[in-house]
Amino acid sequence: MKYETNSFSIKQWNEDDRPREKLLQKGKSILSDAELLAILIGSGSRSESAVELSKRILASVDNNLNELGKCSFNDFIAFKGIGEAKAISIIAAMELSKRHTSSEGVKKDKITSSNTVFKILHPLLGELPHEEFWIIYLNNSNKVLQKSQISKGGITGTLVDIRLVLKNALQIGAVSIILAHNHPSGTLQPSHADKQLTQKLKKAAESIDIKVLDHLIITEKTYFSFADENIL
Repeated sequence: MKYETNSFSIKQWNEDDRPREKLLQKGKSILSDAELLAILIGSGSRSESAVELSKRILASVDNNLNELGKCSFNDFIAFKGIGEAKAISIIAAMELSKRHTSSEGVKKDKITSSNTVFKILHPLLGELPHEEFWIIYLNNSNKVLQKSQISKGGITGTLVDIRLVLKNALQIGAVSIILAHNHPSGTLQPSHADKQLTQKLKKAAESIDIKVLDHLIITEKTYFSFADENIL
């Protein structure tokens, strides 16, 4: 089966159909995902417009933006019409989107549940192919003072220096902390090592009057809370 492709550039389209002009005249919300991606790409090839190329890229991930965010540099340059500069632009835009989503949750809002923590950290941890360990530092009103990556490991584990965790807590005046790490495998159940580390951190923190409120294990779609399961 043959598919026909556009042989003319976006500049030759009716002005009302051009992504950039549509955004300026009608607002960003009216644009499709393909049109927004086309603005990033800027141009297509002689046989394919930027919008058609964008549709093809999105179709490769079933039009799932979360999956698009997982694509690597090599994934993007495999598409005809996507060179180094365009691939880097897409990757940078996807990373900005993740950081924007994460920063929305950290406005010194009060942490009221494990789900609040999940919403803050999932954009940073949920899709990683390796493990990372993070700490959220809180004041006496359970408002976020800081969120920090403590360590970065391999597919199955990461090391945590308890002294560094507590040193930072003292420096910024935190009175409580929340632990979190991801499981790239998707397994929600905590390992024996996860439980041991939680207890070590809890005991060490208590010695300087800092409370460990929770430990979350985060996967791509959901999370496990030590506090919710009463095993903290």
